[in-house]
Amino acid sequence: MYQAPRGTQDILPEDEPYWRQVEKQMRRQARLANYGEIQTPTFEETGVFARGVGATTDIVEKEMYTFLDKGGDSMTLRPEATAGIVRAYLQRGMASRPQPVKLFMLLNTFRYDKPQKGRFREFHQIDFEAIGEADPSVDAELVALHWRLYAELGLRDLSLQVNSIGDHNCRPAYIALLADYFRQHLDGLCEECQRRLETNPLRLLDEKRPQCQAVLEGAPRSADHLCDACRAHFETWLSYVEAAGIPFEINSRLVRGLDYYTRSVWEVWPPVVGAQSTLGGGGRYDGLAEQLGGRPTPGVGFASGVERIILEIKDQQVDMPSPTAPDVFVVYQAEGGKLAAFRLAEELRAQGISADLSFGDRKLGKQLSAADRARARFALILGEDELASGTVTLKDLQSGGDQRRVSRHDLVSVLRQADAATQ
Repeated sequence: MYQAPRGTQDILPEDEPYWRQVEKQMRRQARLANYGEIQTPTFEETGVFARGVGATTDIVEKEMYTFLDKGGDSMTLRPEATAGIVRAYLQRGMASRPQPVKLFMLLNTFRYDKPQKGRFREFHQIDFEAIGEADPSVDAELVALHWRLYAELGLRDLSLQVNSIGDHNCRPAYIALLADYFRQHLDGLCEECQRRLETNPLRLLDEKRPQCQAVLEGAPRSADHLCDACRAHFETWLSYVEAAGIPFEINSRLVRGLDYYTRSVWEVWPPVVGAQSTLGGGGRYDGLAEQLGGRPTPGVGFASGVERIILEIKDQQVDMPSPTAPDVFVVYQAEGGKLAAFRLAEELRAQGISADLSFGDRKLGKQLSAADRARARFALILGEDELASGTVTLKDLQSGGDQRRVSRHDLVSVLRQADAATQ
């Protein structure tokens, strides 16, 4: 028997309310802050990610699904959203629109990673981007949107971690200082950290292995080595976050995992923090457009894993809407009733009323049991008398089984009135 590929999942109907609620809140927050929806291709030229994300990141070095197409060009399944969205911004001439261009996207992404709780090789992300504006108030708007999304989903006791990692003016000197510090403490670093030291010293700050923590805690702090412009941006950004009433913690170890980040970076953590527990994060990427061949263009955004959000919703036992159920379930017992039941179900569906019915040849009791399992509000019973008189018996399955005869002519209006009464 075939199995789903390792690191992928089947999303079953019982989980549908979680996915529906997350998407509903994503779209609501996008509307409230005037973000427009964009969709980019599932795969891009490999250079979009190799240049944008960073050649020395784990994503590019180890995790990308890359292949040669039949034309011999190297393509990659998207491991994240931002690089593709910035490519679209440049290619589609969005710089001529009023700035910033505010975009959001719900997408599936692919990384060849070690599967574990909350981590998949195919996973889904919510992504928000604001491109074309350097004002730190835009960073704060996205932080507030990010925070509000989780709050509206019912998540509580979260923490906002923030930092600034500088820009091309001050970061090179900070990285040199960082590398010098780590070289003086090689004995306290694991083999992987010693390797990263030669390619990307900044990424060592994100290391989670316990044996490295003592050295990492003593490392120089990026916020202590910012240029005047980056410090002003950092302080102004945080003043806007404070104005939004959002508590935060400055975290000197926060760097994020992608090379395109500059200045602002943030993550939202759940109450119980583990290796894979970050709900989402983002930051500013003012040099990404240039890396992709465009003019200097500021940008800022965040992404959040849908699977991680749903996992936290379940961990916090947040109530979700019930799975969708039909308005009515049509049952029959007379000769020729099956065809009449099928016709009635189709007539109701055409009027926008959800309807289901049993298939095969089942007795009335079995059909009513199926209606209960489907959680239908009403059963519509077609017997000999109903077929002869042009009526149906309407049985309320959610009020103890009260039932009455209704004319077929009046059925749609009766069902709509009952639906309006429960709103």
